Amino acid sequence: DPLPPPLPQKQLQRAESLPEQGTWQPYQRDPAPQLGSPWPQHKDGAPKKPLTKSQSLVETQGGTLRPSLEDVTFGTGDAVLGSILEGLEDRAGLCEAMVGCHAACLARLCERAMGGLMGSWGGLQAKLAGQGWAVLSVLQPEPCCQSGDAWYYRVGFTFRREQLELAAKVLKPGCCTTQMQSSLGAHCSIQRIISRFTDRLPGELVLPGHPGEQGLSPGGPAIPRVLQVLLSPDVPYQTLAEFMESSRALHRSSPGHYERLVCLLLLQLCTGLEHLRVQNVGQGDICPENLLLVQCPCPPGSQQDKEGSVGLSLPRLLISNFFKVKDKTRPCSTSQEWDWTKGSAALPTPMADELNVGMLIYKILHVDISLENALDLRSNQLPAIPSLSIYSTGLKHLATLLLHRDPRKRVSIKEARHILQVLLWGPRQELFAKSRKTLALLQSWLEMKRALLLLKLAEKAAGGSPGLEEWLCCQYFVEATEHMLYQVTQTLYM
Repeated sequence: DPLPPPLPQKQLQRAESLPEQGTWQPYQRDPAPQLGSPWPQHKDGAPKKPLTKSQSLVETQGGTLRPSLEDVTFGTGDAVLGSILEGLEDRAGLCEAMVGCHAACLARLCERAMGGLMGSWGGLQAKLAGQGWAVLSVLQPEPCCQSGDAWYYRVGFTFRREQLELAAKVLKPGCCTTQMQSSLGAHCSIQRIISRFTDRLPGELVLPGHPGEQGLSPGGPAIPRVLQVLLSPDVPYQTLAEFMESSRALHRSSPGHYERLVCLLLLQLCTGLEHLRVQNVGQGDICPENLLLVQCPCPPGSQQDKEGSVGLSLPRLLISNFFKVKDKTRPCSTSQEWDWTKGSAALPTPMADELNVGMLIYKILHVDISLENALDLRSNQLPAIPSLSIYSTGLKHLATLLLHRDPRKRVSIKEARHILQVLLWGPRQELFAKSRKTLALLQSWLEMKRALLLLKLAEKAAGGSPGLEEWLCCQYFVEATEHMLYQVTQTLYM
């Protein structure tokens, strides 16, 4: 049978324009769109649904695909812009449309920045499969970093006529790893493993405290030269424990810069722990000796570049050691988790991360504390954190919430992440000094900050892709809602 004739063009015109009334919403994919149906409107105070990738294309009744507002860019043709503007009766409608464009643009920038920070290693992973030390060149015989469970060496590998620098993670005797780490999924705060093998160590590698071919240690056992090796594209230069020990003078001389850096490091840790919890395959070791710091490129003129002038630079923080939830002990970890109801080492629990992050806040701010004393039922006081910057009070309040003796009243890792984001980028308490806190005020603040952030990134576009701090900031403003801000500010500023 012959194909039916196409629908008249006039019937398609309404589907090509935005609704003439009501608040703008991203298009919803509908297998059978109804022409002329009323556009769904928001009730006052109702949260707006964020744009999703699945809503980027809309199918018209004629079977053609056209872009929705989240795909509109400066290069979009005037024919498409004309059909969009035709549906906007006044400037209020235009403003609503632009707010959606800002959010969609930030989401694209955030995804692009993450790609720049993480890189793509799929082809390299296949090339290294089944290989050992024979295809690697040792770039530095001494370890560039030593964690609680491994020594790290800088090694080179030629891939597509380019010399790449990788980290060879040589596991210490008695420490082991599982295939679990390779199945965690890519995340900026999770150490990536692209190859693993067991092989005899090259003779030029120096094992700290164990010189010589046999690796003899005075009064200690010999270190075998055949050890398990993991290859990672992330080359660490320091552990968080070493950073904490070496930064005391910087904390005293530049407390504002240092405590902002602390917030950013804790934020990365919380995002990594959240990722692990979503994966539901294991937990990350929060022992400072096994949290790695990796230097990332610093875009010119960035906040990170300014901090470098006073001896501070924002590195990527990586969780490098993992264990299954059912395991009774952590592999090669010097930290212990304490059950406040029993006062003794306990099995890992869903609340263990909250307790350890709360403890870490005190340690990284150079305040002595022990978890068993902090959770002692006979004591109602936590050690004082000196107020040295605008971040001090918020960090102390967060630590108190994470270490609450009643597990039901502790904030979760996700809530801790939100608190850190508000500490870093607002809204600050002065926003509510003269205006009553409402959802409408927070929504307006959020929309204005998104627009201002886009302008800031545009001004810095000549310097290259956004850096680590800019990516973390974009991630916050992409995900934040007025309802989340209301709840977090209630918790933080109460």
